[in-house]
Amino acid sequence: MTLDVRLFPCLTDNYGFLARDGATGAVAAVDAPDAAAVLADLEASGWGRLDLLLTTHWHPDHTQGAEALKAATGCVVVGPEEVRRVAPLDRAVVEGDGVDLGATRFDVLEAPGHTLGHIVYLAEAARTAFVGDVIFPLGCGRLFEGTPVQMWASLSRIALWPDDTVLWAAHEYAEGNARFAVTVDHSPALAAHVDGLMAWRTNGLPTVPTTVGIERRFNPFLTAGDAETFAARRAAKDVFCG
Repeated sequence: MTLDVRLFPCLTDNYGFLARDGATGAVAAVDAPDAAAVLADLEASGWGRLDLLLTTHWHPDHTQGAEALKAATGCVVVGPEEVRRVAPLDRAVVEGDGVDLGATRFDVLEAPGHTLGHIVYLAEAARTAFVGDVIFPLGCGRLFEGTPVQMWASLSRIALWPDDTVLWAAHEYAEGNARFAVTVDHSPALAAHVDGLMAWRTNGLPTVPTTVGIERRFNPFLTAGDAETFAARRAAKDVFCG
């Protein structure tokens, strides 16, 4: 099974994604920060179709382009029920559901914390996951609706996936996350990893995707060890100005 993924910038610091099933040519967009940007990359890809829009949560910077994308392409909008409050939703999905993009199967996993209804899409066979605002390189999403216990459980679940699982996170936050991470972990290994991330950003390159193995080793929110420590680190990051 092959799954081709295209990443492109949207808005200020969002990323948009297009994913194509190699067996059938079926195409999905993941989240809809900006319909014009999604449609422009779809044209540039030459893939010629948009079958699905997979939304991860209701926040406008992930859903505000959904109506225009559906109107332009006829795509089926899939996501958690909370999306319905701000955007069209053709199919509401919950934990345990599957979404088929051609021959690629995405498992729907609930991952509350950033919002209460946040979900992620895991293509286990392709070792690929679209994780929205749950986890970023060296970071995690703010707790706008959920609790530290909920977010810690969501992150801990991701940490159990195989090391080579590719994580497509929805924002470019690595520089700020890196500056915080080195206040928690003073190891030479993390310092070297941060240097690499900063070099990518200096050269205009994205730090997304990352992998489970990298984040399990270096992400201060995965290395916390328990919900209480996670909560303290998340609170510290919320007011961090470095």
